[in-house]
Amino acid sequence: MIPVEIEFQTRKLQWIFNSAVELKKEYGNQMARCIMLRIAVLRAPPTLAEVPTCKPIRCHALKGDRKGCFAVDLVQPYRLLFRPYVESIPCKADGGLDLSRVNVIQIVEVVDYHN
Repeated sequence: MIPVEIEFQTRKLQWIFNSAVELKKEYGNQMARCIMLRIAVLRAPPTLAEVPTCKPIRCHALKGDRKGCFAVDLVQPYRLLFRPYVESIPCKADGGLDLSRVNVIQIVEVVDYHN
C-alpha cells in the first residue's frame, strides 16, 4: 500500500512544512503540532477517499472561488487547503470527483477563509 503523496504549491511552503522548527516559527507551537498531525493523516491512506470526513480532521470539498480544493480543520478558524494533484482529474459517472483514485495532493496554503 503506497500512501498519498504530498506536493507543495511553492518552494517556501515545502521548506516550512518539511521542518518542525520552521513550522513553529511560522505558525506557533499549537498550530505547528496540528499541521504535523494533519499531514500525517493525509499521508497515511492510499487515497484521498480514506481521509476522515468527521471532526477533528473533517476533510471537505470547498465551493465557490475555491472549488476544486479541499480543506482539513486546523486550530479554529484556520484550515489547511490542498487540491488533487493528478494529470487528469478522475470523475465518477455522476460528474463528482472520484476520491478513491486521488493519490497525490498539493498543499496550497494555511488560511482562515471565513473572513
